[in-house]
Amino acid sequence: MIVWVMYDIEKDRARTKAAKICQQAGLYRVQYSVFLGVLEKNEFDTLHLQLEELINEEKDSIYMFPMSKDELQQTVLLGQAFDKDFVTDEVKSLFF
Repeated sequence: MIVWVMYDIEKDRARTKAAKICQQAGLYRVQYSVFLGVLEKNEFDTLHLQLEELINEEKDSIYMFPMSKDELQQTVLLGQAFDKDFVTDEVKSLFF
């Protein structure tokens, strides 16, 4: 499944660790706190558990949005949308 992960995490250390976990899961950074990639269901579940352990539920938030290829292709990208240097051809091709 295609997955967007977005977060707003207060502490620098936890935020840095969240980014590292997302990248280790194979997601690509499209903005500072936004990641996109393709994961299997079990990988999604593992990522969910790893990120959940990091946050302070009183202050932080993480959004994990699974979507289909068709839904992603209907996404509207305005302006620069994302830094193409951060995203692989695999993810870029999902938009076309």
